[in-house]
Amino acid sequence: MVLALVLIGCLVVLALAGLFAFGLRRRLIQRAGGTFDCSLRVAPEPAEGGESRGAVVKEEDGKGWAYGVARYSGDAIEWFRVFSYSPRPRRVLARDAIEVLARRAPEGEEELALLSDAVVLVCRCGGERLELAMSEDALTGFLAWLEAAPPGQRVNVA
Repeated sequence: MVLALVLIGCLVVLALAGLFAFGLRRRLIQRAGGTFDCSLRVAPEPAEGGESRGAVVKEEDGKGWAYGVARYSGDAIEWFRVFSYSPRPRRVLARDAIEVLARRAPEGEEELALLSDAVVLVCRCGGERLELAMSEDALTGFLAWLEAAPPGQRVNVA
């Protein structure tokens, strides 16, 4: 009986330590400032026929949305998964490599997976098609950051 109580106590302590680590990691990421909530997904490529909204895509090509926090860092955006213990960003998006293709409202099941006021931004970054979902305020700041590139840098904002 004592052994069972000790094991349960250890599990509770480990669970609390894990939750504390999540909170501490997020606080450390946000400490430098310039952060915003940003969900990300690797988007499937549209079928032949271009970037039209009605293009058919193969279901298995797309991955689900991952909730995260993005941070401005010089000429790049660092994106961190929320539910991770890694102190390093999962993705780094360089400003000169980001090409904005379109903006849209969440559709279908996306409305359930994303925050209530999210806007989806379809981008191409380094040859990979990504979708970023953020609030309208964060979108305004993101697009302003893209347009504020130093002279001579190529900027493509839809």
